[in-house]
Amino acid sequence: MLFGASTFVWASPFSTENFDIVHKVKRMGYDIIEVAVEDADRIDWLTLREIVRDIDLKVTISGAFGADRDISSTDARIREQGKKYIIDCIKIADFMGSPVFGGPVYSAVGKTRLVAVEQKKQERTWCVQTLQLVGKVAEDYGIIVGVEPLNRFETDMINTVDQVISLVKEVSNPNIQILLDTFHANIEEKNIPNAIRKIGKELLCHIQGNESDRGTPGTGHLDWQGIKEALLEIDYQGAIVVETFGAPSKELARAASIWRPLANSADELAQEGLDFYQTMFR
Repeated sequence: MLFGASTFVWASPFSTENFDIVHKVKRMGYDIIEVAVEDADRIDWLTLREIVRDIDLKVTISGAFGADRDISSTDARIREQGKKYIIDCIKIADFMGSPVFGGPVYSAVGKTRLVAVEQKKQERTWCVQTLQLVGKVAEDYGIIVGVEPLNRFETDMINTVDQVISLVKEVSNPNIQILLDTFHANIEEKNIPNAIRKIGKELLCHIQGNESDRGTPGTGHLDWQGIKEALLEIDYQGAIVVETFGAPSKELARAASIWRPLANSADELAQEGLDFYQTMFR
């Protein structure tokens, strides 16, 4: 199994100025750097591709979904922007050699409301229609789009494994699969190992292995042994990536409710997290 660290651990938004993080991730012993695309124009992708190839570091690509990238918005202009962003990230994933592009692609992070049933249905319809379109693009580029459930405090749309399975099956495209973040699952699932089994090998494309408090993996109360056994049972072949926030932007801090440091330092969290992964999963 391959292990990765997200650029979110150190920087938000990640940019060319932060390329020292790439070398740090490699020195720590990670297999993968997960690049969070908050602003694609801030990143010199050609140089980044050359660096990761030179140091033999793999890449995965993740998304950042603010209010202007919401494919379930009532504003058609915003829905179009969201679709374009997802397609752009699929192309970036292809360019960088990432097999997946993942995130809460269905809505804006922090969009939490109690709305009428008819509005919920309409928002879901817009979401499904867009994901069916981007699924075709993902097929063309050979990229898997991982749909990530978020906890109830970050979205009102897709919180549970049951909900994300329903959405993915409605989209009905083999390149639209599921990304499971164990931090969100800790809030929403009664049993994370059973949730993994329910998703199964055919739909589980990526894991963000985060602790119960989003701090250092292995220091909270997640059932990591049970998670390991479930992943072995379904023969999971993807990566496990730590994604937490060492220096979030104001917008990200508000959306994810990050109000305090989650470890003594980002470096300590990443190194101790990797040490735990390697002990637990290898």
